[in-house]
Amino acid sequence: MSDKEVKININKDVDGSEIEPAEDAKAMEADSAKENAEMAKLTADLEELRQSMLRSQADFANYRKRIEKERSEDSKRATARVLDGLIPVIDGFEHALAAHREAEYENYRKGFELIYKQLLDNVAKLGVERIDPLGKAFDPHLHQAMDRTETTQEKDGTILQVFQPGYVFHGRVLRPAMVRVAVHPNPASKEAVN
Repeated sequence: MSDKEVKININKDVDGSEIEPAEDAKAMEADSAKENAEMAKLTADLEELRQSMLRSQADFANYRKRIEKERSEDSKRATARVLDGLIPVIDGFEHALAAHREAEYENYRKGFELIYKQLLDNVAKLGVERIDPLGKAFDPHLHQAMDRTETTQEKDGTILQVFQPGYVFHGRVLRPAMVRVAVHPNPASKEAVN
């Protein structure tokens, strides 16, 4: 074969008929438009999959945080139940220590004080805070008023005496402090009584 015989006519179709250059350009444009449409569809599908993956990752991260928070709250609730049972034991120690102040009970008392201190230290390590509001303003969320005393020597609502201390665990009141509260005498109430 010579170089002249290998010549291919790019203007002929496969069947040998002549193709007009304009038709050739239209066919190429149609193929190009079809390829562009397919590329746009694939790009849109890829972006949709990417967004779906990001939403799934965010949902999983939120789920993990929620589970961790629930576990933490469950742990705090379980600890609070145990501590709620220990508070009467602490009260018992306080009453026992207050009852025996005589000299013959000194060694006995030192042992009780040591056990009492260890118990309070361990309860505090678990996150319990003692409410001892003597001289502070009455807060119904933290205190339970057991008695009121009319006086003008203290500000209205000041706690005069603590009958029983309260306890708070991570912001949750395990037991409110039982207190006596100062109130100013109300002249109108005296007139109503007379």
